[in-house]
Order: sequence, then structure tokens, then C-alpha cells
Amino acid sequence: MVTDKTLRALAVVLPQFHPIPENDKWWGKGFTEWTNVTKALPRFKGHYQPHLPADLGFYDMRLLQSLIDQAQMAKDHNISGFCFYHYWFNGERLLETPIKKILASDKPDFPFMLAWANENWSRRWDGQDKEVLMEQNYTPEDHAAHAKYLCENEFKDPRYIKIGGKPFFLFYNSHIIPNLKETIAIWRAEVKKHGFEDIYLGGIKTSASHIPDAKEMGFDVVIEWQPDWENLNIIPSLWDRIKNKLSLGETYRKIDFEEVVNRMKAKKCPSMKHFHCVVPGWDNSARRKNNAFIMDNATPDLYGNWLESVCENAEVYSEEENFVFINAWNEWAEGNHLEPDKKWGKAFLEKTKEILSKYTNK
Repeated sequence: MVTDKTLRALAVVLPQFHPIPENDKWWGKGFTEWTNVTKALPRFKGHYQPHLPADLGFYDMRLLQSLIDQAQMAKDHNISGFCFYHYWFNGERLLETPIKKILASDKPDFPFMLAWANENWSRRWDGQDKEVLMEQNYTPEDHAAHAKYLCENEFKDPRYIKIGGKPFFLFYNSHIIPNLKETIAIWRAEVKKHGFEDIYLGGIKTSASHIPDAKEMGFDVVIEWQPDWENLNIIPSLWDRIKNKLSLGETYRKIDFEEVVNRMKAKKCPSMKHFHCVVPGWDNSARRKNNAFIMDNATPDLYGNWLESVCENAEVYSEEENFVFINAWNEWAEGNHLEPDKKWGKAFLEKTKEILSKYTNK
């Protein structure tokens, strides 16, 4: 198939592949995402665990060379940029070292943007959801300070992705932000104070109940994020629900990846301006002892089928509003990564390149 439609794929990047003092305190000295990855074991016959890295190895994202290698691999496979998770807690940043390394260097020469993961950090990985480690406290003053910080740092970098000169930024859990409409107005006003025409603000939508009135709230676009948990609401068996309640062992919910693909391809598009998203798989049993969610039998061909469908149906709103998101580049502990692993090698990346080559401006 030949198409004159040009799309840009952005892969989502988790920066938790380096130790930080907070994680040392909460999870043990030297903790990184690799700690969870290497502890994973199969939960049932034929279950693919653990997911172990191949070409890039157990990298450390404090090293600029690791960031350069990741960007080059993405670029070689027709990915147009990275969307990094961004952690801000009332002026305190976590896992910021990779972005600081990028800002301090002219390498990698690769576009990037940020998605604010605005949720409390808790001990949910070990089942203690109510124990909050880092709390979000939303205030007008903090929103203004947050926008100011980004304008003076990430947003002014020439590699930062902009649309019409407006920095492209995402609110991840926008539905939990109090006074959302007023919050967005504060962000826009603050960005304009720092010389930008405006901000291009996206709201991430993981179910139909999240930001249904996004345009009225003041967003420029919604991201039809994946996984779409509402659409994939798999109810655990009675026995698993009892085990979850009493913490009687490892439990999980499972769905075949082919069913996920079919459900998502049949999903109705929102009426508002939107960008689509796909996942190459999902299995967070490395992180969760109880109530893990597993998309079983994910293959490059099924993923490619979904990506191609999304590309075929993607709206191109302008030369700069033509994105497709891939979640994720490196969510290893969620079994959700394009980076090469021991089982598939570069097969998911090669399938990504094959599909996107039809939509890449040569």
C-alpha cells in the first residue's frame, strides 16, 4: 500500500533505569526498573517471563551514551521522537537525570516531549496501595511554578517537540486534577509570560470516563491511550478475588493479545481532535504479585496489524499535528517494550519500521 499521508510515531520512555536516593530508601539500595524485571517468573504454562534485554543490555540511563544508543535505534526504525514520563511533586523532581543529561548536551539529536505522570507514588507494587511515598498537592501557585520551570528548561530546547511553536505537553491523569479548567488556564497564561505563543496541551484518555469534556476543559487534543482499561475490564475469577482479598498467593487477569487488537480496532473514535496509541504487549506480573494484568501471546504480526490499522485511520490535522503514540519504548517490567529482548530480538522494531515506512516523509 502506498499513501501520501505522513505520520510521526512517538514512543513513550520510562526513565526509571537508574538508581535514585528515594528508590534506594523505599525499595532497597540500587533499585531500578531492572530489579523488578529480573525477579519475574512464569505464572502459568507457556507464560513468557522474564523479559530480558538483548541488544542494549541492562543499560543505565545516567549515561549519555545509553540515551544516544536508544535514540539511534528508534530513529533507525522510523520512530520520530520520544515522549518521556515527567515526575514533578510540588517543585521536587524525580528520575530527572536522563532529561538533564540531554539538555546539557547536543546529543542525542532526537526530538522529545514530556508527559506529566501526575499521580501519587505509593507502594502498590507490593500491594500497599494506601501507603503514599510521594504525594501530589495541587495548587494554583504550584501549577504556575511548574509551567515556569519547564519554560526555562525543557520547553526552550530546540529538540523539544512543538506545534506551531507551542510546546507539546501531556497531562497523564488529568481526570484527578482538581479545578482542571482553571488549571489549564494557569498553564496557558504562564507559558505566554515566557515568550511562547501558547502551550499545545494534550489530555491522556485511558477510558471513556476520563476527560469526556476535554475540549470544554481547554485541551487541544486527547490521546487515546493504551491500554484502554475500561474496554479490557477482565473480571478475576471468584477464587482469584478471594486470594486477592486475603493475599493468598499470586493472582492475575489474562486476555489474549489478539482479542485486545480486535477490540481496539472496533473501538469508536472520539469526536474531538485526537491521536491514537498502540501497545506492543502488556504483562505487569514482574511488578505485581497480586492482580497482575497479562496480555498473552503478543506477537510482532498482531502488533503490526494493530499499528497499521491505527495509521490507516489516523487523522492528520496539519503538517505538525500528525502523531501516533506507541506505549512504550522500554516499559520492561510491564512486558511492554519495543527495545529488543531475548525472545523476539528486533522483530517488534522491524515491524514498526515496516508499517511506518508507508507513512514517513522521505
